[in-house]
Amino acid sequence: MASSAHEASASALGYLFQAQLALLELLRGQEERPDGAISLELHDDVAWEEDGRPVDLLQVKHHVRGVRTLGDKDDDVWRTIQSWMDTHQPGDKDGPTLTLVTTQQARPGTAMAALKAPTPQPSQALELLIAAAEESKAKGTEDARTAFLKLPPAQRAVFVQRMRVIDGSPSIDDLDAQVRAKLRAALPDGHADSFMRQLWAWWYEQTVEMLQKRHTSVSVTRLMQRISRIRDDYTSDRLPTLVGRQDFPAEAEAELSDARFVHQMHWVGAGRQLNKAMVDYYRAYTQTVAWLEDDLVDLDELARFEDNLSDEWQREFDWMLDDLPDDATDREQEQAGRALLRKTLDQTRYRIREAYDEAFFSRGKHHELADRGRIGWHPDFEARVKNLIRAARA
Repeated sequence: MASSAHEASASALGYLFQAQLALLELLRGQEERPDGAISLELHDDVAWEEDGRPVDLLQVKHHVRGVRTLGDKDDDVWRTIQSWMDTHQPGDKDGPTLTLVTTQQARPGTAMAALKAPTPQPSQALELLIAAAEESKAKGTEDARTAFLKLPPAQRAVFVQRMRVIDGSPSIDDLDAQVRAKLRAALPDGHADSFMRQLWAWWYEQTVEMLQKRHTSVSVTRLMQRISRIRDDYTSDRLPTLVGRQDFPAEAEAELSDARFVHQMHWVGAGRQLNKAMVDYYRAYTQTVAWLEDDLVDLDELARFEDNLSDEWQREFDWMLDDLPDDATDREQEQAGRALLRKTLDQTRYRIREAYDEAFFSRGKHHELADRGRIGWHPDFEARVKNLIRAARA
């Protein structure tokens, strides 16, 4: 059981490494392949495309630190060669480049070392691979070695000529640092961690989209556009949105069902809006916490924003009271409060930052203020909130 769990863990780590390496590869290739795109598990583990055609196939091998060097008889080598023989014509001189990316170091004097960039030596590598295929007795690689040796000599030579090895690739522990190094000019001062969390979250979304074949690849252009958009959120008049609708946990609805802002909505007959109000409240609250943790806003800025919302609400609340007759019925008070709620949540005059226009945050902050009893919708909300507090303390 322990061995099986270890293998599953290593396999999962390998897939995660593959996905993260694809982002690094996309950043590395932006200058040489500005019109290129990266795909996952389509043509190979990772592949470069140009005009929808694969031009470089990457077999990606991840090993934990301390694993020995890579030799010509190793499983990784022959599994990779088998994969390339199975999916592409080995003797196609116009076929894509075939790249083995490994965290291991190619052992000196091997074909793997001879195929290393920037000065590969395919003729030497061919001789060494033939020798390894003939000498190895490993059962696990027998089929791949046999198939390789059965290739006509001319095809075999073309096949090896298309190969290259990138060894000593950063491990999964080092990939984030490598990506940051490539993005050094784009990282906002003091907020690199927040920026990277957004970029990785977006990239994982793209990974899922590619694995589910909803789209086939991500282009250099699209990546650079996303990086630019994320970077723009860190200017003085904007803020990044770090919490999505999908981040509302199932248990939160039950936890918020007795919140004061929920009672406030019930008092004005807005029950159909409760779920959306809970999502807005939760997102605004968690968004505020995330901004504070990343030093993107300070308490004074939040206080000014809340004061502006409260002041605007107070003006509308007073107009509502002025419009209600002294003998207003319960039904009339409920309707007036519901109209005030709708009007208040629709207002976008005040924003925490001038160019930050996410409506959920303003709505959620209104619900937060209502939860504190600072604002409300029903004409008699203050007395009702006090009763809630007394009941909770009883």
